[in-house]
Amino acid sequence: MWKNKNVWILLIGEFIAGLGLWLGIIGNLEFMQEKVPSDFLKSVILASGLLAGLAVGPLAGRITDQANKKTVMLISGFTRSVSVVFMLVAIYTGSVLWMVVFLVSIQVSAAFYFPALQAAIPMVVKEKELLQMNGVHMNVATLSRILGTALAGILLVIISLSMVYVLSLAAYLALFIMTWFLTIDEEETPHAKQKGTKPKGASFNEVFPVIKGLPIVFMTLVMTLIPLLFIGGFNLMVINISELQDSSVIKGWIYTAEGIAFMSGAFTVKKIGEKVSPYTILFFFSFVIGIAQMLLYFATSPVMSVLAFTVFGFAVGCFFPTAATIFQTRIPKEFHGRFFSFRNMLDRLIFQIVLLLTGLLLDLVGLQIMTVLFGILSLVLTGLFFMRYRQLRTTALSEQAS
Repeated sequence: MWKNKNVWILLIGEFIAGLGLWLGIIGNLEFMQEKVPSDFLKSVILASGLLAGLAVGPLAGRITDQANKKTVMLISGFTRSVSVVFMLVAIYTGSVLWMVVFLVSIQVSAAFYFPALQAAIPMVVKEKELLQMNGVHMNVATLSRILGTALAGILLVIISLSMVYVLSLAAYLALFIMTWFLTIDEEETPHAKQKGTKPKGASFNEVFPVIKGLPIVFMTLVMTLIPLLFIGGFNLMVINISELQDSSVIKGWIYTAEGIAFMSGAFTVKKIGEKVSPYTILFFFSFVIGIAQMLLYFATSPVMSVLAFTVFGFAVGCFFPTAATIFQTRIPKEFHGRFFSFRNMLDRLIFQIVLLLTGLLLDLVGLQIMTVLFGILSLVLTGLFFMRYRQLRTTALSEQAS
């Protein structure tokens, strides 16, 4: 795998783009802290971009399956670069409306880029290398997040907010240039030839019978919603913890601890996957995520705050590479674009709901009560999904026996 130039291009590109992304995210939080007093209003602003990404999801899925993956990644990468200009205008004018335009444009470009990227990964590595590639890819993204947030915190002290976004723009342009050097073999798959699938006539709705016909994929898809209860309000919770403790330093500690823990989990999961089934990994770490949420009841303590995010980071570091590998190996490749677009749409929808709910609950009941409620909900959902999985497995075994 490490001799494959495409692997290095994807990983280096992800690292550079991740730096740009997190410079922008920290910049967004800084801009909103100055201009927007309400947590709920902050969540509404952030949700505006997610809604736009959700709206173009079906189109993104169809185009990703019909067009060359590299072409989709190039166009969306260029669009993402251009969108940073809108944020520079927002800073210059002090207008929150321009920030909304920036969030909408960058999320629309992401709605095309990420399904194309997920569909491209199985085309550049062998199937037996997928779990390792997914883990390494997520580790690179996390490392860029750790360095990006740390770098953003330092830069905001020594340079202007607009210069932070100029550096973000430079990172996106670097990703665009690196994408040109990708070589992706997109020959028609045997499954498509047998079924007589014509990509140009592909309907987004065709992916739903595929998901329904693969119970393991459907179950994994549902299970991925549980971490979003934590991730959806991640940034708002970090801001709130910082305010509770009257400390700006805690933000850096939380992002760093969670990122390192995530990398540890993504590195460890390959070895865990050799000994236990993917579903054991998913259910166990889904339960751990619920525990991590409940630990934030003690958010006034810096140690407990960092511990909660560390536990969460390790859990999702094991959870997400496992889920991604199941999707990439079980879904036929000719449906990858539409499936990953649908998954992104679902993630965005849940993310948006959780984001708005987090902002509302932070204003109404505060962080500590909210995280206990989310923790209980995560544990209950994990239990229900586990019982459903047991039923499906028992049914499948009975059918095989008969």
